[in-house]
Amino acid sequence: MLLLRAVALGLALMTTPMALAATAFPGAVGWAAATPGGRGGQVIRVTNLNADGPGSLRAAINAKGPRIIVFEVGGVIDMKRTTLTIGEPFVTIAGQTAPSPGITLIRGGIDVKTHDVIMRHIRVRPGVDGQAKRSGWEVDALSTVGAYNIIVDHCTMTWALDENLSASGPRFTGKTVEEWRRGTSRNITFSYNLLAEGLADASHPKGEHSKGSLLHDNATGILIYRNLYAHNVERNPLLKGGVHAAVVNNLIYDPGKRAIHYNLMALEWAGQDYQTGELAAVGNVMRGGPSTDERLPFLMLGGDGDLRYHGRDNIAVDKHGAQLPMFGRYGETRAKLIEADKPTVWPEKLDVLPARDVETHVLANAGARPWDRDEHDIRVLFFVAEGRGEIIDDEAVVGGYPEATPTRAAFVAAEWNLDTMEPKSGRYPGQKGPIQESLSARDRAMRRN
Repeated sequence: MLLLRAVALGLALMTTPMALAATAFPGAVGWAAATPGGRGGQVIRVTNLNADGPGSLRAAINAKGPRIIVFEVGGVIDMKRTTLTIGEPFVTIAGQTAPSPGITLIRGGIDVKTHDVIMRHIRVRPGVDGQAKRSGWEVDALSTVGAYNIIVDHCTMTWALDENLSASGPRFTGKTVEEWRRGTSRNITFSYNLLAEGLADASHPKGEHSKGSLLHDNATGILIYRNLYAHNVERNPLLKGGVHAAVVNNLIYDPGKRAIHYNLMALEWAGQDYQTGELAAVGNVMRGGPSTDERLPFLMLGGDGDLRYHGRDNIAVDKHGAQLPMFGRYGETRAKLIEADKPTVWPEKLDVLPARDVETHVLANAGARPWDRDEHDIRVLFFVAEGRGEIIDDEAVVGGYPEATPTRAAFVAAEWNLDTMEPKSGRYPGQKGPIQESLSARDRAMRRN
């Protein structure tokens, strides 16, 4: 059995533009690193696994004012094909406080339509839920919609019907480029997330729609950092027209048709002046798998808009370890790749691993509650490590929705640093030692002395 060795995070804290402002939590990075989330607000306890009503996650999210959401229950929340909308700002959703097995949302997704939100250690698994192909269910696992100062860190998003994790919003708000950028998602960090098995031929009305992440037109200040993308046909991630983003130290495994790509579509920008996209891609690893097209490039350019690109220390290999091209096109258009010697978009003091260290580090640390992974996360991670798995159409083929007996444990505020929502002991609920390989009950029995 392959051991997923724990690796120290080694993340440098960001300096912030606000005097004396602290980072959101140790290791927070990117243009959103200084968001307070719900710091200083009321502590709201989630006490049941209901989709709504008193004591539910939805009720806590809908409360007004700064708030820190903690969990006194662990298990599965069935959203019953609804979307959970975060519309009130200044909130921290601390999934790390839940007793084992943590919090998993099924049959639904999350839209973030506000500012200053921190979400950590939550699993979201929408699934097709037995619905007919192209029948209209097209939910994202999580999407920011015109939101800003957002961190989604150490979460798991799988089985989405649209994107697993995206930064979205309107393309054109106002009359100037600056107004466009202020009107859509900006200053977003997606870090250490597991983004896998977007469902392909399922209920999305357009048909095939297995997608990792969409960064919508004119989104700026976007950091995609140390995430695992696995078994998504496209958008690992996709940058649309005018996006400014840094994509750093990610592991992209088994992309189908495209890994990283940029596309400003003329039909979507009719009558508007094209904006040049800005992308810095540094220290990433793309590894082909059973579902990957032959000779798939690391970066592809489509559409009509130009992309200013800085690429450095990226690895792209097929499933046998042979090198793949670093650049390709889909569409014969006038779009230009403008190569830059230095990043034109880059957050301050970002810790960057050499690409050769990325796979080990990301497999050990990505996803919700790496000290307390569920069976689906373990399966995906081990299949990535072993070069297995594939793009799927239905969650049922890999075992279906998780089932968990609800667990309960009181949240004791004195055991936590309420400014950062890190445990004072240095270990999370249920964590017995360093993050390492998770074993099945049979494997544990066989390894006992």
